[in-house]
Amino acid sequence: MSVSAVQWDKLRRLLGAILPENRFYADRLPAKWRPRTMDEFVGRCPLLTKHELVADREAHPPYGTNLTWPLERYTRFCQTSGTTGRPLPWLDTPEDWAAMLLCWRRVYEAAGVVPGRDRAFFAFTFGPFLGFWTAFEAALGMGVMAMPGGGLSSTARLQAMVENRATVLCCTPTYAVRLGEARVAHGIVTSVRLIIVAGEPGGSIEATRRRLTTLWPGAVVFDHHGLTEAGPVTHEEPGLPGFLRVIEESYFAEVLDVETGREVPDGSRGELVLTTLDRLGCPLLRYRTGDFVVKARAADGGLLLAGGILSRTDDMVVVRGVNIYPSAIEGVLRLFPEVAEYQVREEWVDGMLELRLVVEFHQDADAALVPVLEKSLTDALALRIPVEVFPPGSLPRFEFKARRWVKAPPAA
Repeated sequence: MSVSAVQWDKLRRLLGAILPENRFYADRLPAKWRPRTMDEFVGRCPLLTKHELVADREAHPPYGTNLTWPLERYTRFCQTSGTTGRPLPWLDTPEDWAAMLLCWRRVYEAAGVVPGRDRAFFAFTFGPFLGFWTAFEAALGMGVMAMPGGGLSSTARLQAMVENRATVLCCTPTYAVRLGEARVAHGIVTSVRLIIVAGEPGGSIEATRRRLTTLWPGAVVFDHHGLTEAGPVTHEEPGLPGFLRVIEESYFAEVLDVETGREVPDGSRGELVLTTLDRLGCPLLRYRTGDFVVKARAADGGLLLAGGILSRTDDMVVVRGVNIYPSAIEGVLRLFPEVAEYQVREEWVDGMLELRLVVEFHQDADAALVPVLEKSLTDALALRIPVEVFPPGSLPRFEFKARRWVKAPPAA
């Protein structure tokens, strides 16, 4: 069966299950509506925003009305990270959870993880975020030894990886860099051959990938992306670093122009919009993820995202007419291994938005690097961004999603 036929079959099953039982969608769609084509579904189903989900949770606490089944059928609780607002609780049935584990299995298989041979170390503190638990449980389910690294220092994690001969490391790109720097500083040799990263755009940024492979000699970097509201959505296309493949058997994905709401042509940038085809208990129909992507195609016609997740729509800033994405600044800074950590500060000067970059160098770096950094940023972004050096250890460190952009309110 073709991917489009699978999607259509699952969409009809989804709509049959949620209408009219799911109160949230019963208010958004005709009770007995059954689209005859995917084009009709796209044409008549309204786009869904996170603001609407938040409003529903606030009006009907704590879980909102986007529940297809009685509450007693739900067994899993997770919540969003809250990086762009208050965390949202999310519930799943055993069936929906199992479907997401199958998506993670797709990620592992595409990355080349071998059951019985590989041992995966999960270098993060397990909290209420869906990606941690689905990744861990999917590894267990396919026969991979899974080692939780919560509550440990970076040094203790490295020691555990050595003692247990971990071959796969799972964490954010930021923490993979931090852990790699600690490995080099302490002269620790590990068995890691594969680093699966997620949670930030860095896994598909070439400069970040090169930095990681320098810190972890012999290891392959493999990117993945997902979100609590949807689940594991993409994995790196094998043989095409920097390209993410959408798991289309589980997600109907659109890439839309943010101004017109129309599908963009291949090679163009737009916002990723998702319909969850296997998550019936708390589904998303045409959900605006807020992720900027470039639409591309694999050799077999599958949907790819060129450059991975470029940024979030609410992360892009316009400075003196220039569109600036966080991934673009990271792409420059990762070219300089002397940079230990950084922070971008948005400031209003004479009624205009300006950016200032604060960097922290490793101990042996020379402050003479500052003008080199400033020139590199200007060359890459066509915008002058002043650089200021802070003492080592003065900027925040991150294990989960890094929050390096600090916004100052406009002056009164």
